[in-house]
Amino acid sequence: MSALSDLQATLDPSRKSWVESANDSNHDFPIQNLPFGIFSDSNNDARRVGVAIGDEIVDLAALQAAGLLNVPASKADVFARDTLNDFIALGRDAWRGVRIQLSHLLARDTATLRDNAGLRAKALVRAADARLHLPVRIPGYTDFYSSKEHATNVGSMFRDPKNALLPNWSEMPIGYNGRASSVVVSGTPVRRPNGQLKLPDEERPVFGACRKLDIELETGFVIGAGNALGEPIACADAEAHIFGMVLLNDWSARDIQQWEYVPLGPFNAKTFATTISPWIVTLEALEPFRVAQPVQEPQPLAYLRHDGAHAFDITLEVRLRPQQAKQATTISRTNFKHMYWTMAQQLAHHTVSGCNTRVGDLMGSGTISGPTEDSYGSLLELTWNGKKPLALKEGGTRGFIEDGDELTLAGWCQGDGYRVGFGTCVGEIVPARN
Repeated sequence: MSALSDLQATLDPSRKSWVESANDSNHDFPIQNLPFGIFSDSNNDARRVGVAIGDEIVDLAALQAAGLLNVPASKADVFARDTLNDFIALGRDAWRGVRIQLSHLLARDTATLRDNAGLRAKALVRAADARLHLPVRIPGYTDFYSSKEHATNVGSMFRDPKNALLPNWSEMPIGYNGRASSVVVSGTPVRRPNGQLKLPDEERPVFGACRKLDIELETGFVIGAGNALGEPIACADAEAHIFGMVLLNDWSARDIQQWEYVPLGPFNAKTFATTISPWIVTLEALEPFRVAQPVQEPQPLAYLRHDGAHAFDITLEVRLRPQQAKQATTISRTNFKHMYWTMAQQLAHHTVSGCNTRVGDLMGSGTISGPTEDSYGSLLELTWNGKKPLALKEGGTRGFIEDGDELTLAGWCQGDGYRVGFGTCVGEIVPARN
């Protein structure tokens, strides 16, 4: 078989694993997924590369040490690292080769690891016993503004609804450079930020804790192959530069943002924290869920054009659980396929000036909102800037996030008898510093 046909076989919906939990049709991590991350556990506090399969994590460092993973041109300890960057830097052929080997090793009818109890004990760690870490070292972080529904809602809220979109919005993917230093992994508490607030009845701003703390339901993509300074990435080639995707919550202080963003855009309102999910789902795993992107009018300029389908059918949810509540309330359901600008267009536009990117760079999609009121990707939209508070399952309402609230993003692609999921992206808000 050729490498491409071997790769295609990893997507076979009928393929099952001897890791039985991976065969649950509602599990995020079947054998068709095989997302990459960084983990440690109670028996080994060294951070290393793992792949999620059902309720287990495959220790790739242990597999490579046992001679069961062949990674050409790699150092012997490429999986015994505390980030994925060195592995990602080996290139797409290496990513795909590891995926093919793992899919074969974990397949139900492959006895190599299945029937070797000693090796299996070294190479498999229960996910419940593991700690997950930030999967990549992030040299740079950029956030886009690529949902037409979201941009229209925000423009309608704060400007004339008849002119909700500024003239440039339909011509290019709008973005801004964020802070890579404050990107944290799911489960990290998020402290409510302090900043300048301009109250309606006050002449000058006051200093204090954010009163309109919000989430932004996003995905992010991780750069797998960078480009040299002065050498743009063509739109048609852009997906080859993407290693995979994560869930991303770009926490937002709306009241701080409203006062500071003119003329240079958001600053302190966004820099305090961005949370990502710990598992990076590769584009190879997402391939069966590729769908056409929305029609773009006017037709983009030549450097932003690409043929074929470049959106992905990813179901997304936001859940909010107050500190004392037993149950979370699902406050939004939407889909990544609604995004107007594609990841390929975002990367092409980002580099068209000659800006270079590096392995591990993170690109946020921007808030993902759908066409209906229950599919908006922020509380700003869901409550229309706090004017229409949301009712919660166990009583109470929310206009914006309160201290102690836990926000969870979830996402998955639904296949025939299986799903390719991202796990969750979780953050709990702790009070601002006095």
